[in-house]
Amino acid sequence: MQTSQIDIAAFGSEHLEAAVKLSRQAGWPHRLEDWHMALSLSEGVVAIEGDRVVGTVLVTQYKADCATINMVIVDETMRGRGLGRKLMDAALRLAADRPLRLVATTEGMPLYEKLGFCETGRVLQHQGLVREIATPGQTEQAAAADIEAIAALDRLAFGADREELIAYLAKVGDFAVIRRNGRVSGFGAIRTFGRGEVVGPVVAGSLDDAKALIAHFIARRPGRFLRVDTTGDTAISPWLAEQGLAHVGGGIAMMKPQIPRAADVATTFALANQALG
Repeated sequence: MQTSQIDIAAFGSEHLEAAVKLSRQAGWPHRLEDWHMALSLSEGVVAIEGDRVVGTVLVTQYKADCATINMVIVDETMRGRGLGRKLMDAALRLAADRPLRLVATTEGMPLYEKLGFCETGRVLQHQGLVREIATPGQTEQAAAADIEAIAALDRLAFGADREELIAYLAKVGDFAVIRRNGRVSGFGAIRTFGRGEVVGPVVAGSLDDAKALIAHFIARRPGRFLRVDTTGDTAISPWLAEQGLAHVGGGIAMMKPQIPRAADVATTFALANQALG
């Protein structure tokens, strides 16, 4: 059946079960709860052939600052028919005039480049059963009163206001912080995801502080399955591998338009995940 006979509809909660099946077909670890979180923070569309969902895309809008395009999946039986372009066109309409970010596969890059996206770096996925390590002395569990400062620090590092994402993570996960002079100077988050838990975002002023924040969670979960998505420019990848988190893949970070990075006040050493940045 040609793509002209496929309907594009708003992504609703009634499509979540079908979305889980599509992500499993693609080899992604997302559970129903992970899809629910992504949809709760996003708008999106699904492609429907008859009564079957054959494609998905989500657009996560961070106020007017930017948006990430994510969860772009086309059923393997429908590939090569222009459906990916149709989903992306719908996503671009939802994003309006916001600057855009996404993480591409090698296969998806040609389409994104045609749509004006530029490569900005590499995303490195690390995961595995973590080793037993000592608890770092400079980290502590975040308090509810820290969430506002955490959101402000994330905004500096990410370049967009992700207040809603931070608030959601505070409900479903845990935060750790580093304080200096009575102020939050770095933070990390952890939540259940996929096969285990994901650590991120992690924002810090130095590589040593980022290691300490990730170690805060590793020390409390010896032998557990953790995942960390980082970027090639952070230089934390070798250390993650030493903790039992092997480099197992990743993607290509892309933007439209390409916006120069501001002077470093804080750096994002681990993403919330590849979908959310």
